[in-house]
Amino acid sequence: MMGKRPLSLLSAMALALLVAGCGGGSAARDDAAPAGPAEGFPVTVDNCGVKTTYQRPPRRAVSLNQHATEVMLALGLEESMVGTAYLDDRILPAYQDAYRGLKVLAKEYPSFEVLLSAEPDFAYGGFASTFDEKEGRSRAALSKAGINSYLNVEECPSGPVTMAHMDQELRTVAKIFGVTDRAERELDRLHGTLDTVERELAGVTPTKLFVYDSGDKTAFTAGGAGVGNEMIKRAGGANLFADLDKAFGDVSFEQVAERAPEVIVIYDYGDQSVEDKKKFLLANPALKDVPAIRNKRFAVLPLSSTVLGVRVPSGVESLARQLHAERFR
Repeated sequence: MMGKRPLSLLSAMALALLVAGCGGGSAARDDAAPAGPAEGFPVTVDNCGVKTTYQRPPRRAVSLNQHATEVMLALGLEESMVGTAYLDDRILPAYQDAYRGLKVLAKEYPSFEVLLSAEPDFAYGGFASTFDEKEGRSRAALSKAGINSYLNVEECPSGPVTMAHMDQELRTVAKIFGVTDRAERELDRLHGTLDTVERELAGVTPTKLFVYDSGDKTAFTAGGAGVGNEMIKRAGGANLFADLDKAFGDVSFEQVAERAPEVIVIYDYGDQSVEDKKKFLLANPALKDVPAIRNKRFAVLPLSSTVLGVRVPSGVESLARQLHAERFR
């Protein structure tokens, strides 16, 4: 991911004086705010090995990566945000009005200088690359500048990612901002979608599938450790590379042929279109005898629906409808 050199130490220290928080908690940006903890605070969050105590909710948050931004907006936190960055798709329609009121700091990741210029007290990252140490955006560097940070829990699981992690993600972010009731309302809505899909697919025979994310020499595919694998199971599929003990990994096209998927699920993002990916797969000689290729049977999901956030349940429903259309007539 693109980045620029950090601010000089002197500049960073000057900005740090502006944004420094209380103890290990969030920065106090409002001079009129009370010095003591806010109602329901302090709260302590242990996130991916970083423990932070918040004396009050963040008031100048930035969100980095689409799924982080949409979690914030789903919780109605736009008034607490001073910036956002890095979309893979258009923001969901339900959040577009709120999103238009936010300052976009960069098309992809902002440099450390640009991030600091927003004077945030909190940074919420969707991927580990958000807090890239080589680009000067490590969580330790942000902490030194008085900025608390939080990383999507899919990036640091102790086991396979499930829908329980989606619940955890929304509840933890809501806890940090003191809006726990909003998380429960949103989770009721999200689980309603999942429950409907489960009812429609009762007794269905799972469809054997392979996820094609990208790659020409090898195939970059979904393994068994990410939420994508959980989505496939809930959509009535069987991920043929669930034995990969990570969220994503490379496999050979010969391995794909040996496992004979009935459907190929294409993750849609970036510069290579879905049609270009289909053409490549259909022309790949190693795959010519694969059932999915012979029958030209593909399903498509936007990448933004396959990472841990509020799009996951609708992504499950979309995939289920593509794999088992007869159940949704």
